[in-house]
Amino acid sequence: MYARVSTRDKGQDNENQLIALREFCAKQGWTVAHEYLDRATGKHSDREQFKAMFGAAARREFDAIVTWALDRLSREGVAQTFEHIKTLLGYGVQYVSYTEPHFRTTGPAGELMIAIAAWIAQQERTRLSERTIAGLEKAKRAGRVGGRPRVVVNRAKVVEMDADGMTTREIGEELGISAASVCRILKAAV
Repeated sequence: MYARVSTRDKGQDNENQLIALREFCAKQGWTVAHEYLDRATGKHSDREQFKAMFGAAARREFDAIVTWALDRLSREGVAQTFEHIKTLLGYGVQYVSYTEPHFRTTGPAGELMIAIAAWIAQQERTRLSERTIAGLEKAKRAGRVGGRPRVVVNRAKVVEMDADGMTTREIGEELGISAASVCRILKAAV
């Protein structure tokens, strides 16, 4: 089972979700292998228990993950949420949404749900690509060039500062460039 609330303040806790999920699993005859509980936003995957749950799924420590609703698993957007479900299925782990029977990979509609989810994810990627291209075209028409602005560096000054005994980090800080850039300039100067 996985339960998540967004914040510690405002009196939120996972207990309401857990009570219902425990009863649901018991009615199904399922043994709860572990309860993963996060108090964090669902906008990102870097939640501690979320990552632990996926690690356990990869080791096949359980057969299914049950959540209150799909948004408790993730709020990262359609494509990323269904990518998580695809990953679980790749591990042989089913996904079950307690309050949304249509968002389950188990049962007769499971394959259909995944097919629809894959199509939605593909459409979202396509729209993102189209929006990016349109934005770049608009910037180009406005005379803007994408990418990082070019930094003009006096290479002779870099070599001189190096000869004076300054470290690559000190040179970079002085000239407003990275230590890696300093190293590349010095390497090219040899």
